[in-house]
Amino acid sequence: MNTQLLIQLLVNGLVVGTLYGVVAMSFVLIYKATQVVNFAQGELLLIGAWVCWWLLTKYQVPFYLGMPITLVFMFLFGIAIQIVILRPMIGEPIISVIMVTIALSTVFSALMKWMFGVNLQPFPRIFQTQNVNFLGLQVQTVYLMSLAVSVAMMIGMAWFFRLSKYGLAMRATAFNQQVAQSLGISVKSVFAMAWAISATVSAVAGVVVAVVNGVSAGLSAYGVKVFPAAILGGLDSVGGAVLGGIIIGLLENVAHFLDSEYLHWGNLYEIAPFYALIIILMIKPYGLFGTKDIERI
Repeated sequence: MNTQLLIQLLVNGLVVGTLYGVVAMSFVLIYKATQVVNFAQGELLLIGAWVCWWLLTKYQVPFYLGMPITLVFMFLFGIAIQIVILRPMIGEPIISVIMVTIALSTVFSALMKWMFGVNLQPFPRIFQTQNVNFLGLQVQTVYLMSLAVSVAMMIGMAWFFRLSKYGLAMRATAFNQQVAQSLGISVKSVFAMAWAISATVSAVAGVVVAVVNGVSAGLSAYGVKVFPAAILGGLDSVGGAVLGGIIIGLLENVAHFLDSEYLHWGNLYEIAPFYALIIILMIKPYGLFGTKDIERI
């Protein structure tokens, strides 16, 4: 057995898994606040990546300025989506709102292709040193940056929900919108903040992936790819989303190792997370940490 390759893949899986966890948190944020699954999440990653790429290549903005500008843009963009498109849908059936997010996914994807084309565009070089020797393993510098940013965002999210005013308002709104409103919480503001934070978090993940793989329309596929992580952990659990992301990242790389060394099926890397999702949901239908919805008849 190629032990060194296995360890290398496990390290990569852990790093990529934390990134998956960050994107899965974006799903959870919107679902906790609005009970809606956002199927345009992958397109938010794509938009954030294209905006940062455009700033760095078109106007030669340095990365340390381009990234904050991108995050501010995505924060405002998330608020605009909620106010202009989704706020009029408040009170409508959930399935109608979900269909709107699917339509947004299609519109955003087509718009990005029209503006930037469909060809892969390499991201400007961010680090002078591309690889770092870590315990005898060659790890890409951007992966270490991804790990550091992901952990920082997870800690920040935990602080946000436990101690900040808006975080507590989101938790109250997720528990019961009518009770939260009776306590003076603006449900509309909570919805807008959820979309703003979700878009910002997605942009961070989109830029990190783009630095490694370049920017193209295929980047939006991460929305579908990460969806099993959000379901696996529980759609209303931030901690579950993080754990689900790490599990999916490790599972993908273990499947890649087994496929390349022994099975030679060719596509186990892509389908293994969905096999795991089906098995776990058969045992725990609400995910690992999801809240059980009990109705009394």
